[in-house]
Amino acid sequence: LHEAGIKVIVDIVPNHTSDRHEWFREALAAGRGSRARRRYIFRDGLGPRGEQPPNDWESGFGGPAWEPAGDGQWYFHHFAKEQPDLDWDDEEVREDFLRTLRFWSDRGVDGFRVDVAHGLVKDLSEPFAPWTEVAVTDRPDGSHPLWDRDAVHEIYAEWRRVFDEYEPPRFAVAEACVHPSRRARYASAKGLGQAFNFEMQDAGWCSADFRRAIDSGLAQTAESGSTTTWLLGCHDSARVATRYGLPRDPDRTPVEVAKDWLLSDGAAPPLDRALGERRARAAALVSLALPGSAYLYQGDELGLHEVGDLAPDVLEDPIATRSGGREKGRDGCRVPLPWSAGGPSLGFGPGPARPPQPEWFADYAVSAQADDPDSTLNMYRRANRLRAVLNTDGAFEWLPSGTDVLHFRRSGPWHCVANFGTEPAELPTGEVLLSSAPLEAGRLPRDATAWLRVSPS
Repeated sequence: LHEAGIKVIVDIVPNHTSDRHEWFREALAAGRGSRARRRYIFRDGLGPRGEQPPNDWESGFGGPAWEPAGDGQWYFHHFAKEQPDLDWDDEEVREDFLRTLRFWSDRGVDGFRVDVAHGLVKDLSEPFAPWTEVAVTDRPDGSHPLWDRDAVHEIYAEWRRVFDEYEPPRFAVAEACVHPSRRARYASAKGLGQAFNFEMQDAGWCSADFRRAIDSGLAQTAESGSTTTWLLGCHDSARVATRYGLPRDPDRTPVEVAKDWLLSDGAAPPLDRALGERRARAAALVSLALPGSAYLYQGDELGLHEVGDLAPDVLEDPIATRSGGREKGRDGCRVPLPWSAGGPSLGFGPGPARPPQPEWFADYAVSAQADDPDSTLNMYRRANRLRAVLNTDGAFEWLPSGTDVLHFRRSGPWHCVANFGTEPAELPTGEVLLSSAPLEAGRLPRDATAWLRVSPS
């Protein structure tokens, strides 16, 4: 991969292990008070025989956050019961992860995506706060007992010292769903170095939402000294083309609207597939024109929609069962990608795909788009080639535009104009390098973005 100019980032999950991990099996077998249990979060249950959980806290996937160990103690799992949380107060846990970081760095990986980076340090001292209080997670002061506690940055400062042992230093990006004012600490040069910015993913299709997300990301750059990140989707949210094709609700994010749509198996509210794809293309050119790092969720470059009508018996996400029917889960954005228009899994593998691919996936296959110059795949390819040439520094400047239009200048003569309105918008005089939709008499149509090279006046 390195010979082909491709760098490798591996996913590391420090918050929890599998319940099949040798450590956890040892902990269950060793019993109460054992050294093995100190690696995890075990607590005595309530009641005469410990038959009740230690508190009323709930899992992020639904249902209780505690599972009985069979001897009056319970173990904590913020996610599925098969994912017991590690106790990062335990020195053996910390040392083991340092060895893991060196193991992969010694083998040449370039960096790490840190899963649930904000969840390692917890305060489970008694008395426990009630779940009604703990359920409010978006706090700007680091006071939540499970999320984004200040002491987590001591762990990442130690990780940074390991990363800096290598030449070049290893890279890391935090998946940290925290208050925007807290994100910069994860991205600092003394910490992981970068953090995912989910604000654009949560933005509605309107210029004000996008401008707010961009300003916040750029402010993080100034505060942390690191490059910010831009992403439109990920493995935890409905696909961007679907979110932008559903009716807008001013009181909820597109992610929330899509969750309700999934509960109807994709029947209601009505999805405008063509509109969603058009807006997703436009949003892609906005994000790729910004200074910093752009992250692309696999399949978005094909314009894929969410698979909303997956049958209950093929769902694998534990959210679908543990939420008690409140959510359908995330399987619809995780259906294997279509590489070709035929075969048992559309080129993904020799057997059937799981979750199963719908018939319409064949129309979005790589083979169906590769020779079409106007396809979403080729738009992304052209955009990335241009970005490699145009994105020479971190320069950014907002330029005057209408209420429903965003216009900014990047490095040198590179301009980006996005039209969120209902009528075509005027473009500055210059060479159009790329547009997400054909121009209309030299004007930028609705729900479209264009890149231009504009000579200085």
